[in-house]
Amino acid sequence: MKNKEFNIPPIPAVLLAIISVQSGAAIAKSLFPTIGAAGTASIRIGISALILLLVYRPNLKEITPKQWKIVIPYGLSLGAMNLIFYLAIERIPIGLAVTLEFMGPLSLAIIGSRRLIDYCWVLLAAAGIVLIAPWTNDRVDIIGVIFALLAGVLWAAYIVLGGKISKIMNGGQAVATGMLFAALLILPFGFYENGLANLTPKLLGLGIALALLSSAIPFTLEMKALGQLPPRIFSILMSLEPAAASICAFIFLQENLSFYEIMAVVCVVIASVGSTLTAKR
Repeated sequence: MKNKEFNIPPIPAVLLAIISVQSGAAIAKSLFPTIGAAGTASIRIGISALILLLVYRPNLKEITPKQWKIVIPYGLSLGAMNLIFYLAIERIPIGLAVTLEFMGPLSLAIIGSRRLIDYCWVLLAAAGIVLIAPWTNDRVDIIGVIFALLAGVLWAAYIVLGGKISKIMNGGQAVATGMLFAALLILPFGFYENGLANLTPKLLGLGIALALLSSAIPFTLEMKALGQLPPRIFSILMSLEPAAASICAFIFLQENLSFYEIMAVVCVVIASVGSTLTAKR
């Protein structure tokens, strides 16, 4: 019997994915001091892979060579993106890391654009990103910046590959199979860093919540959206990520928003809503 999937429209699916990821970020931050970046990425991806494999039970024998050629790099880019982003936020502020990482999807949106109105939404989203970035930080770690930019490149690759695999493979099974390869890539780093040796039942419980909020739920939602939205529209919608990160920081960490950060939120929300309203049907 085939698995039944929730019929969520693509735009709400992306918005729910963003909320889920940023909620999980608060949990990830609490795990960093104990198990490190690689350990946190390992437990997130590893548990997510187990959950998705149990839920969707993909039959690996039925996957065609054409599907393997896309689902494997899709999973590897997904895993590497998460590990490298965690390495980035070990060195630089999360707001700056998210902003720099978003340069990948933003570049993808510009490359895929065909109409003047699309460039207007991209420029507005870019203005919001510039406003939200803590450029006043005089002691930015250059390696952290490089990690964040590299994570952005992998994010763009994830969008492109996710769009392709969603056209030729069931969404849930594609995410589950891709997550399996992401786990195979990431787990060795977690064991090498020895962060997983510090796991306790409480930390494991937080890891399960992190896996659900940051990987299993949002990646499944994004896969559904990628199958129905053009990559450029998906990329502009994801411009909500930096704004969502700041809002979650205010809610969960009591970090106040400055005037410029509030204006950034306004810019990216308008750009996201505008891109969906003017998208070609």
